[in-house]
Amino acid sequence: MWRWVRQQLGFDPPHQSDTRTIYIANRFPQNGLYTPQKFIDNRIISSKYTVWNFVPKNLFEQFRRVANFYFLIIFLVQLMIDTPTSPITSGLPLFFVITVTAIKQGYEDWLRHNSDNEVNGAPVYVVRSGGLVKTRSKNIRVGDIVRIAKDEIFPADLVLLSSDRLDGSCHITTASLDGETNLKTHVAVPETAVLQTVASLDTLIAVIECQQPEADLYRFMGRMIITQQMEEIVRPLGPESLLLRGARLKNTKEIFGVAIYTGMETKMALNYKSKSQKRSAVEKSMNTFLIIYLIILISEAIISTILKYTWQAEEKWDEPWYNQKTEHQRNSSKILRFISDFLAFLVLYNFIIPISLYVTVEMQKFLGSFFIGWDLDLYHEESDQKAQVNTSDLNEELGQVEYVFTDKTGTLTENEMQFRECSINGIKYQEINGRLVSEGPTPDSPEGSLSYLNSLSHLNNLSHLTTSSFRTSPENETELIKEHDLFFKAVSLCHTVQISNVQTDGIGDGPWQSNFAPSQLEYYASSPDEKALVEAAARIGIVFIGNSEETMEIKILGKLERYKLLHILEFDSDRRRMSVIVQSPSGEKLLFAKGAESSILPKCIGGEIEKTRIHVDEFALKGLRTLCMAYKQLTSKEYEEIDRRLFEARTALQQREEKLADVFQFIEKDLMLLGATAVEDRLQDRVRETIEALRMAGIKVWVLTGDKHETAVSVSLSCGHFHRTMNILELINQKSDSECAEQLRQLARRIKEDHVIQHGLVVDGTSLSLALREHEKLFMEVCRNCSAVLCCRMAPLQKAKVIRLIKISPEKPITLAVGDGANDVSMIQEAHVGIGIMGKEGRQAARNSDYAIARFKFLSKLLFVHGHFYYIRIATLVQYFFYKNVCFITPQFLYQFYCLFSQQTLYDSVYLTLYNICFTSLPILIYSLLEQHIDPHVLQSKPTLYRDISKNRQLSIKTFLYWTILGFSHAFIFFFGSYFLIGKDMSLLGNGQPTSSTTLLYTTRN
Repeated sequence: MWRWVRQQLGFDPPHQSDTRTIYIANRFPQNGLYTPQKFIDNRIISSKYTVWNFVPKNLFEQFRRVANFYFLIIFLVQLMIDTPTSPITSGLPLFFVITVTAIKQGYEDWLRHNSDNEVNGAPVYVVRSGGLVKTRSKNIRVGDIVRIAKDEIFPADLVLLSSDRLDGSCHITTASLDGETNLKTHVAVPETAVLQTVASLDTLIAVIECQQPEADLYRFMGRMIITQQMEEIVRPLGPESLLLRGARLKNTKEIFGVAIYTGMETKMALNYKSKSQKRSAVEKSMNTFLIIYLIILISEAIISTILKYTWQAEEKWDEPWYNQKTEHQRNSSKILRFISDFLAFLVLYNFIIPISLYVTVEMQKFLGSFFIGWDLDLYHEESDQKAQVNTSDLNEELGQVEYVFTDKTGTLTENEMQFRECSINGIKYQEINGRLVSEGPTPDSPEGSLSYLNSLSHLNNLSHLTTSSFRTSPENETELIKEHDLFFKAVSLCHTVQISNVQTDGIGDGPWQSNFAPSQLEYYASSPDEKALVEAAARIGIVFIGNSEETMEIKILGKLERYKLLHILEFDSDRRRMSVIVQSPSGEKLLFAKGAESSILPKCIGGEIEKTRIHVDEFALKGLRTLCMAYKQLTSKEYEEIDRRLFEARTALQQREEKLADVFQFIEKDLMLLGATAVEDRLQDRVRETIEALRMAGIKVWVLTGDKHETAVSVSLSCGHFHRTMNILELINQKSDSECAEQLRQLARRIKEDHVIQHGLVVDGTSLSLALREHEKLFMEVCRNCSAVLCCRMAPLQKAKVIRLIKISPEKPITLAVGDGANDVSMIQEAHVGIGIMGKEGRQAARNSDYAIARFKFLSKLLFVHGHFYYIRIATLVQYFFYKNVCFITPQFLYQFYCLFSQQTLYDSVYLTLYNICFTSLPILIYSLLEQHIDPHVLQSKPTLYRDISKNRQLSIKTFLYWTILGFSHAFIFFFGSYFLIGKDMSLLGNGQPTSSTTLLYTTRN
């Protein structure tokens, strides 16, 4: 118990060493020669309060507010000394405010607890005592072997032990972690990959030594020590062996993994920021105004006290006959009497501070938040999702946003790649209704290629091609067919696409079904582009049927062809291409290469290079993602040399990566260009219009994504984040601080020289880390002068750091972050306002956000209409509260001049209590809920109106002084108007009864 307390207070951290030792299945050594390590449980906690800390923590947060703390002090003063008013006048409103606020915040945190319980209570299967035991996610311990089935989410960070495949591989998607929807392949070590049953795993004796938890999603180092037949086998573990919590198992029936990081120590949880109380700009303005009014209050109390003693300096006023002093008062210290009188005046005037302001604001926010959920324009019919409000404290902040930080995948896009166009041998084609249509006649024949491709698209109806289908000469016809055939063969073979095991189970006489139609196949790919291209080739007529370790099978017009897979030259970010070497059924050895045009075209020595380059530029201008295809026919001698070099490089123990890179460069040269493909990552509806509207409203839009540089730039162009006329500046692939600083200085000079042109900045995660390390000011200077900024290859915590950097800049702008995955939670929590998209990547972002919407396009109405109304309403409410309290209390101050500063109250105690709580709060509350000073359609159609309320203009010092002076002037009119109207005649009423100044003042006021 004491150890737990020390850990909670931070005196005894649970990790004493740099590494952790994990005994798989918690089989500890019997001899006891080991030091047990303590690990946390697997609970995820996103809530802010517990049953034990709710009262003290909530009270602490509420008494941080100036008004609440002030009225607490006044209440205590009223209890301790004799004051003109009852303690109830301060205590009752304070109790009411604190209680209502606590109930509201407790209810919101209760909803978070429910979400946590749903996650922590999810059923999982764990291997214990030689059997499979069903338990809850929160009960997983470090060292437990967990079984995960297809499409399930990993409940902890696991090291892969085995899968249903013999090679121990599995496919996962990390869309909710880094925003990438492509499949990633992970592999187990050979010694555990063969343990595919619970019984065989029960015999495993192994230990994992790895680093302590860290937030980097892409870094993991460890080793597994396996004991077999009294011998220890040591295997290295890297990121390819680690399955992260939040990722999802795909295209694999089941896997077994051992939990190494659990609960809040998982990489997903470490990328969450600690949840802190967000406070709006309006609330900060309120606190400033309250301090000003507190100064006015203290000044009035000091002036009144001084005037009282000045007046009482005359003997006749010191102790008048109707107010005789007691013996104790005569003998008391003058200093104590002065302090007592000062506190009494403080209590008398204390209602100049509007205690009901906070509770009225809380009620306005809470009740007003329902309008967002009720808005049918924010309802998404397809998914049956309406807008949600998780925190109503920030409603008015929606009207003050100056920066929007958005994720890309799943937020701006639909996560659906679609093949659109291609260029084959210098001829450009579009896909229309499953057919490729040439944009114009070819030089040799107007319809030759079109007829060929049309016939391919009807492969299910045609068993062969006839020469009557073509109007070209036989030589041109044969050459044209060969070119197109080779292009789509390259598309169907040069990839790492997998086919769902479920659909290929129990198939015919081989591992792959021989009669699959393209629509029956379900492809999984390590790149979304690859999947779209393979599906497009299948629609055209060349269908990828599947692959094994050594063969790839495709169908061409219903005819099955088997290619022997010899080598895969994997994609890497330096080469920006991938290649495969295959052996055709006829025995030819072919190299097919695919990659960015900048990496493929320089390697080509033949084909329509210039025409293809022009077509690629045209595709890019449309915002399409482009890839070039090329091939090379290898002789037997060339292949033998390639095979030998690859073997040597792949088995090298030293400098393996450098040697492989050299061999890849040697192989991928002297290529023949086949053409290019153009794929569209389909944007969500009205994304371009929404971003343009945000820009018109004076809001700067930054895109923060974990995606690749080329992909991110392409989507930024297609969604209108980057304009075609923009000068795109790049800060990428920086290796050192000095190199990064020099590049930043060059960018700053370019911006100054081209000050007329709009600039867009692209920065990657590595370069950003260098820029933020020592060159924050220079980086911010470049960013502020750019109309749009795109940050790619961003880790989740880097996204939060970028937002933090903008928040603490001298301008202190209001920021809004919008995302849909767990990788976006950190930036959502860091920004002033966090918006979660209820998309396809789980509900982590929506649960941890302040507001949740179904589509990015809803952001415009949320800001321009709801944000505008909320801000105007609450700004009016706040200013009115200060105005009415000045009107109310200033006559009390003026009245002291007519009662010799004897601390007589002008109002009854009940009236003092109810004036703020009921009489003047309810009308302005109703106004602040229903007021619409501009038609909502006008606000949405004219985003420039949003600029009118930016920078907290309605609560500026100038506006505040206007309301305050107005309050004082009206108070003087009320008091002296009543005074001169009554004069010495108190019988103004028709029935001859005297009129009290309170009644008259209230009547005049209303």
